[in-house]
Amino acid sequence: MTWKALRTISAGLAVSALLAPALVSGQQKRPGFDALPDWSGIWQMQGGTVFDSANVEPKGGRSGDAFVRERPPYTPEFEKIYLANIQKIADGRLPDPVNTCGTPHGFPRAMNLPDVYEFAVRPDQTWIIGENGPNIIRVYTDGRSHPPAEDLWPTYSGDSVGHWEGDTLVFDTISTKGWLIDNDVIVDRTGLVLSERLHTVTRMRKIDENTIEAQMTLEDEKALAKPWVVTKRYRKAPAGTRAYDYSCAENNRNPTTDTGRTLTLGPDGKPLDKNTK
Repeated sequence: MTWKALRTISAGLAVSALLAPALVSGQQKRPGFDALPDWSGIWQMQGGTVFDSANVEPKGGRSGDAFVRERPPYTPEFEKIYLANIQKIADGRLPDPVNTCGTPHGFPRAMNLPDVYEFAVRPDQTWIIGENGPNIIRVYTDGRSHPPAEDLWPTYSGDSVGHWEGDTLVFDTISTKGWLIDNDVIVDRTGLVLSERLHTVTRMRKIDENTIEAQMTLEDEKALAKPWVVTKRYRKAPAGTRAYDYSCAENNRNPTTDTGRTLTLGPDGKPLDKNTK
C-alpha cells in the first residue's frame, strides 16, 4: 500500500473519530471491579456463522452454501462485489482469506466465530478472546480516545475504545482492514464484505444469566448506504468447560489451489476432489 493511500485512509478515520459518540471522550467515570458484570466462563455464539441471520435468504441458509445471502444496505459497488463472491462460492472458489490458516478473521468477523469465547473484564479494558485464533479484540475503557489519524492504519481488530453504561459495555471500533485494498477480510462465508472505512458501535450486555447480547451498529461510507444493525448472542457453556488454542493449520484438510478452488484432502493427504485446478 502506498503512503498516499495510507494518508487517504487516515483522513477518513479522522472523520470517523470526530463523528464517534461521546463514549470516546474519556469523560465517563471508570467503574471499580465490584461494579463490573460477571462475564466469566466459556461462551458459544448462537445461530451459526451467517453474520446477520435475521435477514438470511433462504431462511435458515448456512454460511458457505451456494447462493445463500444476506441483505445489508449495500451501495451498488459493494452489492456487485457481494454478488460476484456469491457466484465464486457456488463455483467452489470460496474467497476466504483465512483459508491460509493462521490469518486473523478481522473485525467484525471476530464477533462471529464458530468456536467458543472468553471475556476478560477489567475496569481499564475488556478482552474478547476467540478460541478460533488468533482473534483478540481489546476494548480500552480507561478514558483514552482513539489515536490521532496520523497514528492509525487498518489492522485486523482495529482500534476499540469504550465505557460502561451500568452493566452494558459500549465500544467504538475504527481502523479495521476491509476488502477493497488487499482483499484482507470477509465478514462471513456467504461472501459478505465491508471496507476499511467501517465504523462500528457495539453494545454488549447480559440479557439473562446465560446469555450475552451484542448489538452492533455498522456505518461504512463506501459499502453501506445507511447504518446496518446486527445482533449477535452468546450462550454460556456448562461450568468447567475449557477453551484451548486452536489453529486450522494443525489439521488443514481444505487447502486452496492457485485458482482459488477449495480442496478436501483424504487421510493419505491427497485431494478427494476430481477437479484440482
